[in-house]
Amino acid sequence: MARWIASLLIGCVIIVGALLVYRTYALNEPVVKLDDLSLKIEFATTPAAREKGLSGRESIPEDSGMLLVFPKSERYGIWMKDMLVPIDIFWLDDKGQVISIASDVAASSFPNVFYPALPTHYVLETAAGFARMYGVATGTLFSLKNLPNVSQ
Repeated sequence: MARWIASLLIGCVIIVGALLVYRTYALNEPVVKLDDLSLKIEFATTPAAREKGLSGRESIPEDSGMLLVFPKSERYGIWMKDMLVPIDIFWLDDKGQVISIASDVAASSFPNVFYPALPTHYVLETAAGFARMYGVATGTLFSLKNLPNVSQ
């Protein structure tokens, strides 16, 4: 009987520990949300990753994207170099509010560079049509939590 109780206690300790680890991870996991939609996001935090963006992708799932995280707010330009599919581009301020949008930007638009109206801290690239599908407009607020640190 004592072994059974000891085994049960050890099992409970393992389960509680696993739940605490999961809870800590979930609370610290980076999040980009639009209303109830949690986007599956890749983060570009280095100059090389930000320059590459979503280039070379043959498709982008509609609930996915890439968040380019910059070290400070500026008017960051985005180009379509080596892009294979059109995208929507959202420039966000430090709170996640949409400052500018370029919708349905064609891969063939390279070498044109697209700029926001105002300085921004983040650029979100999604599949073309995302803005239309989810009603994203200037002023829309994305919830940004636990974002990764950036490199210059």
